[in-house]
Amino acid sequence: MASKLLTLDEVCQLLDKTPTTIKRYARENLLSSIRDGDNLLFHEEEVLRFLEFSKRLG
Repeated sequence: MASKLLTLDEVCQLLDKTPTTIKRYARENLLSSIRDGDNLLFHEEEVLRFLEFSKRLG
């Protein structure tokens, strides 16, 4: 089953972070991303996993 792809804005809302921070996470491979032209897309499963992990860290 294919994972839903989220836009940069959707990821910002889910993680409560700025676009600059999410782009840095992608650049530093903390969140893998797919480039679609000028847009970054993120797998929803991975974003939710990142959210759970960051909640555990506090």
